[in-house]
Amino acid sequence: MSNHLFDLVRDNLPADPAAKTFIETPDGRRYSYADLIARSGAYGNALTALGVRTGDRVAVQVDKSPDVIFLYLGAVRAGAIFLPLNTAYTGPEVAYFLSDAEPALFVCDPAKRDILTEVAANSGVGQVRTLGADGQGTMAQAADAAATDFTDVARGPDELAAILYTSGTTGRSKGAMLSHENLASNTRTLVDVWRFTAEDVLIHALPVFHTHGLFVATNIVLATGATMLFLPRLDAKQILELMPRATTMMGVPTFYTRLLREPGLTRAATAHMRLFISGSAPLLAETHREWQARTGHAILERYGMTETNMSTSNPYEGARIAGTVGYPLPDVALRVVDPETGAALKSGEVGMIEVKGPNVFQGYWRMPEKTASEFKADGFFITGDLGKVDQEGYVHIVGRGKDLIITGGFNVYPKEIETEIDALPGIVESAVIGVPHADFGEGVTAIVVGGAGAPDEAAILSHLEGRLARFKLPKRVLFAEELPRNAMGKVQKNILREAHAQLYRD
Repeated sequence: MSNHLFDLVRDNLPADPAAKTFIETPDGRRYSYADLIARSGAYGNALTALGVRTGDRVAVQVDKSPDVIFLYLGAVRAGAIFLPLNTAYTGPEVAYFLSDAEPALFVCDPAKRDILTEVAANSGVGQVRTLGADGQGTMAQAADAAATDFTDVARGPDELAAILYTSGTTGRSKGAMLSHENLASNTRTLVDVWRFTAEDVLIHALPVFHTHGLFVATNIVLATGATMLFLPRLDAKQILELMPRATTMMGVPTFYTRLLREPGLTRAATAHMRLFISGSAPLLAETHREWQARTGHAILERYGMTETNMSTSNPYEGARIAGTVGYPLPDVALRVVDPETGAALKSGEVGMIEVKGPNVFQGYWRMPEKTASEFKADGFFITGDLGKVDQEGYVHIVGRGKDLIITGGFNVYPKEIETEIDALPGIVESAVIGVPHADFGEGVTAIVVGGAGAPDEAAILSHLEGRLARFKLPKRVLFAEELPRNAMGKVQKNILREAHAQLYRD
């Protein structure tokens, strides 16, 4: 039986699945590709025995473990829709997702079983099973007791494989519906663009409730018969120790800044690695430059989102330019338009980024009006990201549409100001926001994290004077110990806007 996404795994199995390692954990446990087929089959049978049917949602909020990957694949093979939830979500947040998605089954952490069973019952979900980071729990026990032979449920390219809720930095989280072909096509493209083969060994320290860790990293390994060194979380020292055995790593900018603090990060330490990829949040140009100076490797930055998987990438061969996210992927069309009129903009002009391709999701779960409003008549998806395409064709992201500041009738793009501030010695990073202002509508405001020798407010403003138009200059520069971030490292400007909403009220 053809199961569109799982066919990607079957069609690329190693010649001897029992001899090839799929996952290796820090304690030395190894799972082969034969184990993958058997264990995912067991989960497929366990889910079916629990009454999960084609098209049912399987919601999962558990700590990272190899069994989460086998459960994901078991759900796909059973024709279900996999719905991973951020482990940081609280009971009330989980209640929203369960009520909205109406899953047939909810799998949670054994330590939270009592409270989440009550949450599930109140949300209309009757079946709750558990799965721990150690691979134990009632869901694992059901798989242990099940047969490993499983006949995959036939699923076509346009049928749903997963629902991923948007990170919800503003407003209500929306369930992005991802089809088998959305995931499979993006995987095939990235394998080609990033030159992945069965010889690759990927350092995997990302969470698996998110596009980056689950669908980009894991699916690429599955589609090439490669190996993952599977870490529960970011541990810079552990990653450094693994590099002589690995060839690639995917991370968020935090991975690279943490590793740069390690004196052991040298050219010799990274000599066996062929590729470092960064995404999920903007990588500072300074991090890019420092990494290249220390290791000789240029980090490959790419751009994607929950709704589209990956849309652009810096080239494997050719210049990986700091501060850009490279070119549109071969099967992705990208354009920059005027947010008000929709008219296409010329090279170098900032506007709304829109994309179209087999990677783009099927719409928002049970939100037909929202879905309709986010797609143009010709099928292009409005990403909500502001950016530009330069003369060489590289895409630059300058911020979210909702982060645009309108002050005194002028549009201000925070990224432009942040770049100037971040270039100052002693500045760790900055975030520029618009705060309500009686005279200007919004007052440009900079929140700065300073290190040793950082300039003060007056010195920063003095530096910006003459470098930026007067209407772009911050009315205030405030200092913070750190910037608020979501699980994938994105700065949550909505929290900063709320915290400083009264700044200019007098």
